[in-house]
Amino acid sequence: MKRKQPTRSRRDFIRQSAFFSLGASIAPNLPVWPSTGLFAPDLPEKHPGLIVLGDRPVNAETPPHLLDDPLTPNDKFFVRNNGLPPKKESIDLKTWTLTIDGESVKQKKTYTLQELKSKFQHHTFQLVLECAGNGRKEFNPPAHGNQWSVGAVGCAAWTGVRLKDVLNDAGIKSDAVYIGYYGKDSHLNGGDEPSISRGVPMSKALEDESLIAWAMNGKDIPLLNGFPLRLVFGGWPASCSGKWLSRIAVRNIVHDGPKMGGDSYRVPCHPVAPGAKVEDQDMCIIESMPVKSVIAYPKTGATIRKGQKMPLRGHAWAGDTSVRSVFYSINFGRTWEPCKVSPPANRNAWQQFETEIPFPDSGYYEVWARAVDAQGNSQPMLLPGWNPKGYLNNACHRIAVKVS
Repeated sequence: MKRKQPTRSRRDFIRQSAFFSLGASIAPNLPVWPSTGLFAPDLPEKHPGLIVLGDRPVNAETPPHLLDDPLTPNDKFFVRNNGLPPKKESIDLKTWTLTIDGESVKQKKTYTLQELKSKFQHHTFQLVLECAGNGRKEFNPPAHGNQWSVGAVGCAAWTGVRLKDVLNDAGIKSDAVYIGYYGKDSHLNGGDEPSISRGVPMSKALEDESLIAWAMNGKDIPLLNGFPLRLVFGGWPASCSGKWLSRIAVRNIVHDGPKMGGDSYRVPCHPVAPGAKVEDQDMCIIESMPVKSVIAYPKTGATIRKGQKMPLRGHAWAGDTSVRSVFYSINFGRTWEPCKVSPPANRNAWQQFETEIPFPDSGYYEVWARAVDAQGNSQPMLLPGWNPKGYLNNACHRIAVKVS
């Protein structure tokens, strides 16, 4: 019986790994990232190594080797937009306001940025934001949308005020079930309707780590990531964390804004065959993201000398829970060895893993990483269940290595 092949062929994987000449050793500037998109030297406030997947709206991912920092620097943080950001010159920090309203708020209230900063206690949390479509390019049949590889993820130290403190100041009625956000980005068609307006249940909104943030790693949030104000809900799809925040509605129903219905940020409630059509009523909203990991060092295509041990570093995260362990394999998953895993800085932060790998002989190897969360859920070695929009691919990340 023929062995079932992964969705992404090994031939493509090897070709994209771009080996250097034999005898090269591991070094920070050696292996090459094989871009499948366009380099982005002109994205404001962003590293030129980000890979542009689209320019209207702007979407750009971070290649894995640029994720080697413990916290993702602002210029290396991925960009995911649905509409057109406001012009930087149109943003006046003195007049920017946030309004709290909706059916289930006791009183409509509007706060200036200065009032938010002066009235409520400041908090800083390290929080992971990951696009729900991260890894979409591996789905087959192909899924519509930005063809993310593994770099639509980052973890930054976000500073702001707790959403629950602001909501409690306005007053929450007993029938509140959801919040929905509205931002100052404009629709691609030029109309007044929002390009996206999503949200979260009250239970997530009222968590200690759920923030209205104005700073990222101690600096202003980059424009493309939501300057001057945004929501941050770590561990859930990044689309929940509204950017250019100007309004939060407290709802007595599940929020029904754009990108909350149909197949947007929803997956089949039950497993379906690849390519199947799924009715809207059979789709469930994505909430906590699955356990996942990324190898940040070395780059795929690394070449080392026989007898060397290869340093391996990366990050692992697990939605609303934590990562219990990370393993690596150099024999296509036949055996696994443990990595050292650091504890999270706080809930919803990612965790670093590291190890040194001895290779038994010269030749071609693939290094696979597999994380396991606190409940015992493990990353699959291959693509998980197909869904119409290509969400929640948490298959093991792998890199190619040549031992000479």
